Amino acid sequence: MKLIYLGHSAFLIETENINIIIDPFIKDNPLCKTEISNLPKIHYILVTHGHSDHLGDTVEIARKFGSYVICNFEIAQYLDKYNIKCHPMHIGGRKVFDFGKIKMTPAIHGSSITESTHILYAGVACGFLIEIGGIKIYHAGDTALTYDMKLLEKEHIDYALLPIGGNFTMDIEDSIEALSLINPKNAIPMHYNTFELIKANPKEFSSSICDIIHISPNESIDIT
Repeated sequence: MKLIYLGHSAFLIETENINIIIDPFIKDNPLCKTEISNLPKIHYILVTHGHSDHLGDTVEIARKFGSYVICNFEIAQYLDKYNIKCHPMHIGGRKVFDFGKIKMTPAIHGSSITESTHILYAGVACGFLIEIGGIKIYHAGDTALTYDMKLLEKEHIDYALLPIGGNFTMDIEDSIEALSLINPKNAIPMHYNTFELIKANPKEFSSSICDIIHISPNESIDIT
């Protein structure tokens, strides 16, 4: 199984049979060198919230591959007008899929969709706990530090994907504190250096609690 970092908060999980993309911000992502035309077949799209740098290219990718979108109820309702297949969930919900399990976790952040001059309500922001191939991956989404993360410790997470860019989300200091709550085996920083407001040095994200894995945009690691 392979985990590919596409920059910002976008990740691609590739397995032998199933490919999952999370927060597919591709076209307007200055850190992403992957084009939609070069993506493998995407079976599932996970969307943490409605902001354009996370909902991203969901519509185009879902139409191209017939992907199944897993998101909150409100975003699922929005995507229905594009005739996109969705599985709606909400915070605390857990569901078994053909590839494994998904649990929708809390994230302290906003969620909206901008259409022309209108701002549409897009439910609450979330993170995802993904169990696939015996591996547990926690994608925190855009979030502040919250003591609710302590509840994730019992999940024995293998890989925690945490924002470090600050301003809109946790910064490095808070993300390091989050590690003490989650206690994962490995952590990977995300949501940094895409824009000036979230500039950060990922090398400063360090901890004795777990292994820190620094993946540059467009690089991958094998996870087994």
